Amino acid sequence: MHKVNITVDKNKELQRMKTFALAVLAVAFAGYVMGIYFHIGVLKAFSEAAMVGGLADWFAVVALFRRPMGLPIPHTALISNNKDSIGENLGQFVAGEFLTRERLEPKINEFDFAEKASHWLAEKSNALKISDLIVKDVIPGILNVVNDDDVKRFIHEQFKNKLESINFGKLLGAGLDTLTKDGRHQELFTTILEKLHAEFHAYANHIHTQVSEETPIWTFGLADKKIANGIIDGIDAFLRDAKRPSSDVRKKVNLYIVDMIEKLKTSPEMQNNSNDFIYKLSHNHEVNEYINGIWNEIKTWILNDLSRKEESKIKNGLANIFQDFGSKLKQDEPLKNKINGFLKTIIVEKLIEYKGVISHFIASTVKSWDGKEVSEKLELEIGKDLQFIRLNGTLVGGFIGIILFFLSKLF
Repeated sequence: MHKVNITVDKNKELQRMKTFALAVLAVAFAGYVMGIYFHIGVLKAFSEAAMVGGLADWFAVVALFRRPMGLPIPHTALISNNKDSIGENLGQFVAGEFLTRERLEPKINEFDFAEKASHWLAEKSNALKISDLIVKDVIPGILNVVNDDDVKRFIHEQFKNKLESINFGKLLGAGLDTLTKDGRHQELFTTILEKLHAEFHAYANHIHTQVSEETPIWTFGLADKKIANGIIDGIDAFLRDAKRPSSDVRKKVNLYIVDMIEKLKTSPEMQNNSNDFIYKLSHNHEVNEYINGIWNEIKTWILNDLSRKEESKIKNGLANIFQDFGSKLKQDEPLKNKINGFLKTIIVEKLIEYKGVISHFIASTVKSWDGKEVSEKLELEIGKDLQFIRLNGTLVGGFIGIILFFLSKLF
């Protein structure tokens, strides 16, 4: 709506100037008639020359945009008939006069982008503007475009690749090796035996029952108690002995653990077996469901957070990051110089590298325009100022007419 109003205002200004230039020409014509009727030579000479100058410049101005009075006069409607060559020349002019190192570098050096950006970002309101744009448009846009199945597949692949890159056997061996060197495995073994011993005593009555049920009926239960007590006493003695640091059982277990750790550290077969176990576990249905749920939970959390608007943790977190970066950048001259140097290099080099493309883009864009539409747009932009050519032509022509009149009288 604002653009339409501007166009209407420009059109009114153009029509007003055209009317004014035409009115001046009409005054010149009236002066010419009066000069003839009242035999006023100087008025006739002024008006005659003014009309010639005004009409000539009217023709020149109109010929730029259209055919004067619709007549097929050669070399008229110059803009619409020559827009292709105008576009090519314009593109070459921009590339040759503006997109050069000599022109670009001084201008970019004048603009301290890093300094201006640091002050701008350091303002909380500006940092919030950027974060607000991101949470309103960028993040929702990405979430809408991204396919959930593709994301889950990506997470699965990354999880699988990460698992395959880890030697779990060797890693487990190194961890257990640290445990055995500190002697903590002995403490762990003792704790396990104590727990097992306590649970065994709690299970003693069940052993009596089981033995009683399994003993033949013809023994009349006479051997039940003796057999059960023998089993319980034997196991109890074994557990008590195993808890002693110097027991043979503990020594054998310790040797087994040390041997297993060494194999985990050095044996490819043992390492492969350990890794295969982890890989098979990772393909478990529950594990896969958990991995799929990771993306769902992340996406849900993001959407819920964004719905909080001004209280969004993501928005405020981003704003704090931008503001903090701006504040630190203000004090960091080396970083500012690097940023400005980087931008200078990128902008200058890329503009010079692609100046041919830019020139072609300008030319092709102008060629794609409708000739009549181009003429109308240009006339709307510069036509008002061109009417001063008509006014000047009328006035200058008139004064030249006076000069010629007096010269003719003089000679």
